[in-house]
Order: sequence, then structure tokens, then C-alpha cells
Amino acid sequence: MNARDVKYPGRLAFDGKSMMNPADMMKLINLKTLKMFLGMLFGTVTAFAQTTPDQMDLYLLIGQSNMAGRGATDAASQPNSSKIWAINRHQEWKMAADPLHEDKPSVVGVGPGLTFAQEIFQKQPGRPIGLIPCAVGGSGIDDWQPGARHEQTGIYAYDEMLVRVKEAQKRGTIKGIIWHQGESDSSPGKKDAYAAKLADFFRRLRKDTHTENVPVVVGTLGDFYVAKTPDAAFINAVITGYAKDTKRVYLASASGLTHKGDDTHFDTASARELGRRYAAAFLKKEE
Repeated sequence: MNARDVKYPGRLAFDGKSMMNPADMMKLINLKTLKMFLGMLFGTVTAFAQTTPDQMDLYLLIGQSNMAGRGATDAASQPNSSKIWAINRHQEWKMAADPLHEDKPSVVGVGPGLTFAQEIFQKQPGRPIGLIPCAVGGSGIDDWQPGARHEQTGIYAYDEMLVRVKEAQKRGTIKGIIWHQGESDSSPGKKDAYAAKLADFFRRLRKDTHTENVPVVVGTLGDFYVAKTPDAAFINAVITGYAKDTKRVYLASASGLTHKGDDTHFDTASARELGRRYAAAFLKKEE
């Protein structure tokens, strides 16, 4: 250590020369300049942040895994559109992106909901859209009873849906409901009761969510699932009949769509095509 280092103990010797201790160097930083820099940084971030619209047209997405979505995500899964929003299980609004649902985080992916919303907004661009994703993979019609706990996920599907709907309705009015469910009821012991349970479910849903006059679109199960599980043909007949015989209920057919390799779930392209078919059925009601 040389004389300068003795006089200024904050300096360190390096190859016969001295340099300031890094800790002392930090003390010399102008704190006011630092605060200004941080203010500019956070101001820039805030400028790019989007504010949830005060009023939106709301759409409720319910059913089981093919509504929640199991298709692989890709670049189109993150549209970053300030015109389409989704509320999550924490009652927080975010710009809509796939996966919309949180029922089974390790497997959830692309479903029909986002494409449905994009198609609706393209045809009716007047107001932003708010999605209410509430589907639960593996849920049967009995899991959509008040107080029922879905064993696979621990989710109280109907009860959580009502809470989310109530929160969402602070920012808009439900304009439509889309439903895709029935795989879990495609068995000899469950199929015969499905028609009555489906009708009871929608009567209760409409009453509890104040959507008595809101259009509902129900979707059929995939051809591949019918081939794998013959009782699914019976469920499809019930779904089709319910749409035909019930006012303000419309049908989205899954005919011709393809699976992701498991004979159960729509692949990404088919999930999006199903979303377009839901939108077409919904918009057809106004023709």
C-alpha cells in the first residue's frame, strides 16, 4: 500500500496504482439522477400497460377439457389485443391469450374461446370483449351442480363460475354462453340421464346468472371421440336435440375436426376452427 492509500483508505492498490473501492464509488452516485432514471423507466413501462375497459361485452366459456383447451400453444396464442380480455381465477382481468383456462395448468392449452372472441369482435367491433373462462377438464354434468367438488382438480366448478361471473358483470353484460361438455358422461351408466341433467343445468345457470334471454351455443363431441367411445353418439344426439328444441340455443358441430393424437382432445387447428363455428352459430341468430 503506498502513501496515497494510507491517506485515502477507500482506495485499493492495483499494480502499484490505486483505485477507488467500489462501495465508495457507489456512494458518489447522484441519488437524484438515479431516481430520475428509475422514474423514466417505470413511466415507460406504465405507458405500455393497458387499462381494463370499464364496459365490455361478456361471454361465458364453460364445459370440460375441450372448452378449456388442450391444443399446443404457438405465436398466435398471444395476440396482445387490448380489445379482448379474460378474467382469471384470481378475479383479475388480463389481455386474453391462450391458455385462457387454469383448470389443469400442466396440460391446458389452446381451446375455442379466443378464436371465438376474435371472430365476434371482427363482426361486431363496437365494444371490447371480456371472456369468463370457467371450463374444468374431466368434469361431468354432475360436477356442474351447486356445491359439487370436482374430484380430479378440487375445483367447485359451478360455485367458482358464479363468483367469477359476478365479478365480471361489474364491467359489462353477458352477451353469450358457449358450452362444450359430454365426454365424461359418454357411458352406459350416465348417458340416459344426460338430457334431463343438461336441461336442468341451463335452467339453473340462466336463473343464477340473470341470462334468461342470452344466446347459448352448445357444441358436439368430436367424430374421433365417437369412434373411440360409441356412447358419445348418444350424447351428441342429446346435444343436437337440445339445440333444436330449446329457444335461444344454437349448435356448433365438431364434425370433421381432428384430435391431437389422443383420440380425445382437439388439436390446435381444430380447436380454433371449433371457435369459428361457435362464433358462426352465435352470429347466425341475428340473421
